[in-house]
Parts: sequence; structure tokens; C-alpha cells
Amino acid sequence: MKILFLDQSGKPGGAELCLLDIAAPYRETCRVALFADGSFKTLLEQRQIPVQVLMQNGLQVRKESGLRQGLTSLGRLAPLIGRVAKLARDYDLIYANTQKALVVGAIASFLARRPLVYHLHDILSLDHFSRTNQRIAVALANRAALVIANSQASRQALIDAGGKGDRTVVIYNGFQPAAYRQPRQDRATLRRAWGLENSFVVGHFSRLSPWKGQHVLVEALAACPPQVAAILVGEALFGEEEYAKQLRRQVEALGLGDRVLFLGFQSDVTSLMHACDLIAHTSTAPEPFGRVVVEGMLCGRPVVAADAGGVRELIDPEKTGWLTSPGDAVALAAAIQQCFQQPEVGEARAIAAQSFASYRFHIDHVNAEIRAQLQRILAGME
Repeated sequence: MKILFLDQSGKPGGAELCLLDIAAPYRETCRVALFADGSFKTLLEQRQIPVQVLMQNGLQVRKESGLRQGLTSLGRLAPLIGRVAKLARDYDLIYANTQKALVVGAIASFLARRPLVYHLHDILSLDHFSRTNQRIAVALANRAALVIANSQASRQALIDAGGKGDRTVVIYNGFQPAAYRQPRQDRATLRRAWGLENSFVVGHFSRLSPWKGQHVLVEALAACPPQVAAILVGEALFGEEEYAKQLRRQVEALGLGDRVLFLGFQSDVTSLMHACDLIAHTSTAPEPFGRVVVEGMLCGRPVVAADAGGVRELIDPEKTGWLTSPGDAVALAAAIQQCFQQPEVGEARAIAAQSFASYRFHIDHVNAEIRAQLQRILAGME
């Protein structure tokens, strides 16, 4: 099976990390075409996955962009679409991994007469997208031979916006459990380096962004015992530097300067998760999937997460973690304190969660599901 994968990003986000594992089994016959250069290309090359950068500066249309900006970008899209259509003629199908890749891939698939598969990693709601971009995404998704949604929540949002449910299947993101069981760095060494060896450490792993809700965790921390501290792993992207400054001001105003560490971007997330006592997910808007939630589970750490979107499909409250209402710092503080004061409860839920996640989200199962769907599409084209 020869697949031309398309992705808009030069940086590895959740969709890109997912694509790494999806493309790997096809490395002998596939190609990943990127719309921007960056570290994601390096990750693909390290996996020996053929990769080609089609644009150096990337596309500037954002999820919240309106019609005017979208139309302005069409002039830049034409040469890119032409290059993708030409490439696609050497492959069996086009696999668009992101929304901008969908726009290019949909037109290129028509020109090259190749089926289009769209991997939906977003909740297509007005919480995340402008109405214009939502309508474009739904219209083009409806032209795809297959849409793979990363959660029931993502699928339902697509259908609610006018998407075709009969072309959409849910396949959760896949992971290699063994990669999360053995950290490369020692837990005690990391905690000493942070100056938190005697603290109960809550870890938050996400880019610094208002909807990712780091401010909710900081507010909750103020209501917790002084032994409870937090590490914020991630940096501000996409023009969100002002939010990062606001977070630091919030920390200082609450007198939490010695209990909240800003660690910035870190490549070895697994080791840092192992060094935490609890992983917190605090998104204030529905999350399409919640990759960090599963990663925490696979690391054997207790997880508390915001009860919305795809996340509620990952955690069974009272059994494999905690779910709290998005933006509810009081409920989050209560969950943190229970895990702190009753470590046996956290340990029991972490063990159950690790066992569940290791089976349900195993990359081998996920890739088998995707392969079966792609083979079905190609068989229907014969």
C-alpha cells in the first residue's frame, strides 16, 4: 500500500506524534509531505520514514481565521496543491493528517484522481474554530472517502456540524506501552534538581495556552497544603506569550513562587512524568482526545483530568483516575488533596489505568484498525 501522508506542521504536536506511529509500518512505500520545515522532519528521518518539505514558511491561516484571511491564502495554496497532486499520482491514496492538509489534499485528490483519507484530530466546534474554517473543514471532510476521528467526541462534533457519519470511524490514538515503562532519567535525581524532593509533585504537560488551563491548576494549588508543588512543562506557542506572563504574575501574586516551576519545552516527557506524583490535565474547552492523559496512565501515574470531549472516554472515575469539571479549581484541589492524603487510592487507580491503557491504546491494535480501513477504501476503488 503506497500512501502519501500530508501534514501542515514542522513542529511535533499531538497529531504529528500520532502520524509518526501510523506512517512507520509503511516506511518502505510511503512519503510524508510537510508544509513547513522543522524538528518534526528530524523525528521522521530518525524513524527512517521518507519525508519531503514542500514549503519553508508554512501556511499562515489559523483556526480562528475569517473568510478574508482564508481567501488571501488561496494564492499561496495553488502551487502547493499542484505539487501535491503531482506527487499523489505515484501513490494509492492521500492521507491528510491536519485541517490545512485536508484543504490541500481534497483538491489534490480530485486532480490526481486518488482517494482521500482525513484523520480528524480536532473537535470542529466554535470553541476551537471560526465559523468559516468550520464550514470549510466539514465540506471538504464530506468529500473524503474516509474520515478517521480520534474520539467519539470528535466524530460527534463533525456530525453536529454537518459531517457525514457513515464515512466516519473512530480509531483512538496509538501508543507503544513499553516506551513509557522505563524512564531514561532517575526520579530522585530529577526531584532533587527541582528542589522538590520532599514535595508532592503535580505535573502539567502542555503548551502554555489559556484553553489548556494552567491557571486553573495554579489556583487549585493555592488551596492545597504547602507540601504540594507543581511543574509546568511546555512553552507558549502561536502568539500566546502574554498568557505565559500572566501565569507567572498569578504564581507570584498567590505566593507560590517556590511551589510552581516553569520547565519550558522538554523532550524527555516520560522521565518527568515518572518523577511526578500526579498528572493534571486542565483544559477549559473540550479536548479532541487527550494524549497527555494516556501518557500519564502508561507511565503508571495517577491522573486527574477535565471532564469534557474525548477525555471522558479515557478515564473511568473512581477506577482509573479523577474527572473534574473544566475550570473548576475547587474540585481540582479536592482531587489533588485526596491523592496526596490517600496515596493508596492514587496507586490503585494508577495500576488499573496502566493496565487498561496498555491494551486499549496499543499501537499494534490501532495500526491494524487503520490498515483494515485503508484496504477497504482501496478495494472499493477497484
